[in-house]
Amino acid sequence: MPRTLLARTFLLLAALLLATTVAWLSLFRYMDAEPRARETAQLAASAVNLIRASLFAAAPDKRLGLFAEFSSREGIRLLPAEPEDRIEAMPEGRFFRLLQNEIHQRLGRHTRIAASVDGVPGFWVSFRLDEADEEEYWLVLPRERAARNFARHWLTWGLLASLLAMAVAWLIASRISRPLKAMARSAETVGRGQTPDPLPEDGPEELSRLAIAFNTMAADLQRTERERSEVLAGISHDLRTPLTRLRLEAELSVADEGARQAVVSDIEQMEGVISQFMDYARANTGEEAAETDLSALLASIAARQGSIGRQVVSDIPALAPLWLRPKAMTRAVTNLIDNAAKYAGGEIGLRLSEADGQILIEVSDRGPGIPDGEADRLKRPFTRLEVARTNASGTGLGLAIVDRIARLHDGQLDLLSNPGGGLLVRLTLPARR
Repeated sequence: MPRTLLARTFLLLAALLLATTVAWLSLFRYMDAEPRARETAQLAASAVNLIRASLFAAAPDKRLGLFAEFSSREGIRLLPAEPEDRIEAMPEGRFFRLLQNEIHQRLGRHTRIAASVDGVPGFWVSFRLDEADEEEYWLVLPRERAARNFARHWLTWGLLASLLAMAVAWLIASRISRPLKAMARSAETVGRGQTPDPLPEDGPEELSRLAIAFNTMAADLQRTERERSEVLAGISHDLRTPLTRLRLEAELSVADEGARQAVVSDIEQMEGVISQFMDYARANTGEEAAETDLSALLASIAARQGSIGRQVVSDIPALAPLWLRPKAMTRAVTNLIDNAAKYAGGEIGLRLSEADGQILIEVSDRGPGIPDGEADRLKRPFTRLEVARTNASGTGLGLAIVDRIARLHDGQLDLLSNPGGGLLVRLTLPARR
């Protein structure tokens, strides 16, 4: 069975309509057999009676001319029946059985019908000029008189009716599946953290109510996300002001250099936590996609990381501009490099490539890596790997932010083992140009 609702509904409706059409044609064929057999028998009987009357009324010397007249004008031939005639019976079937019975009722039980005699096809009917007469004749009518044109005529109409019915079935199925398909696309958009366009709220009552409920849900999610971002922004603003005062007081009031540096370090860590919360809150809001030179963007990130003393080895070829969110992408790659520097240290690799219509951004390190089976868990918010990377001091939001940004671009984040040891983080994006 096909997987789509449209194809399944269409196939079921088409099968129902075809079965109905076949049943209708079979019923019509069955009901049509008896009146048509009666009509054909009446035609043959009338022709035999007319010939009998004509032969009895005509003078003996005029009968040959009468035979020629029948043959030329009516397509009727008269031949004497011979004992050695090779007779081919009519095909088996209900229609021909009914035809035989009707002819027997009109012309007598001794009347025979044949499909051909001595290899000559036609509608052959035997008769005698008189019941007591032993001499028998063949009346040869055109085969079309006994052949039924039901097959070609009604099958043509049945085919046209079936095509029309299947077109209507396709229309019905598409009208059912179209709003559901649109709703599925909108649900995927919500799953990526984006706001979908409102669904049309017309159509059948059930689909209309479903669209209204979905639009209400999407609007509620958007409002909740906006309120959450506003709350986090307010908290960030309210916390940074006293943190700035604490830093200033520590610089001015704490005489011991070690204590002062410890207080400043704690304040910086708190500011870093607040920044990560804000990055996570705005990972999918506030920026529209734009045509971006990803190669230049990654090169600038590598240069900034190098300026603060990190060993970033980059392999960034020139690529055509792409449609993406540059600030979000900068935040994602910077988080990956920060994680590599924090948990692994040493040399960090940054590589850009394109393959099979996809853009690959890879950040690699030579640290302890992660155990098998932990990759999906580490993408969740507030999750850290305490066993393999014990010097963690962040919030556990770095990879969660990158994962949200990847899904925002219809991409994915993969945590892989780096050949030769360490961790390889791959950000896969569709190549939208």
